[in-house]
Amino acid sequence: MAQRLALQRLLSLPARGPLAYHGRAFGISAGRRSTFNVQDGSDFQDRVVNSPKPVVVDFHAQWCGPCKILGPRLEKLVAKLEGKVLMAKVDIDDHTDLAIEYEVGAVPTVLAMKNGDVVDKFVGIKDEDQLEAFLKKLIGA
Repeated sequence: MAQRLALQRLLSLPARGPLAYHGRAFGISAGRRSTFNVQDGSDFQDRVVNSPKPVVVDFHAQWCGPCKILGPRLEKLVAKLEGKVLMAKVDIDDHTDLAIEYEVGAVPTVLAMKNGDVVDKFVGIKDEDQLEAFLKKLIGA
């Protein structure tokens, strides 16, 4: 039983490294492929700005307590939408240029992007109902 709980916790962690970028590996569901870590500016351009699907961009930092609460909450809701929206995770310490370009003054900051344009934004932590409303507005549901 303890091993099963440990495995569930491990699988519920945000994907990192090659798993996050490629989205193909043992134990990664279709929902997990909806979320990816931005690797650099050109990756952001290709996978966020040029995305045919709406994208939620989570600007976060490893040292940010609220980010550690919001990130998994948001990932779970994005996964439930089964590919209708993608989620890009941007660590502001690794990608300061993107944080400056998108005027991120605090973390967590979440942008809603459609066709390369920011259509909505919030700063700080939100509960699941508020996040669902944010996502539904983005996909037009």
